[in-house]
Amino acid sequence: MNIIENEIRYLVEAKTSGCKERGKSISYHFLEPSHSLCLGKSELLLAQIEACERLLKYTKDEEDISILKEEITKLRLALDLIRY
Repeated sequence: MNIIENEIRYLVEAKTSGCKERGKSISYHFLEPSHSLCLGKSELLLAQIEACERLLKYTKDEEDISILKEEITKLRLALDLIRY
């Protein structure tokens, strides 16, 4: 019996980048390039929120934690505005 798993668990991966002098930011990367073509706005925002929350669980740097929490708040606000 062959079991093949085609589905990727997560669509988007989040990473923090930058330095203290220039400022830090969050970048996103699609784990499967084909997903970038077929996602709606709300699906993309949900995937970004999920990616930030996963990264937040493993982050130890206080500055990164602050940036991630702020990003999650902004993404949730944007998602609410799109939904209503």
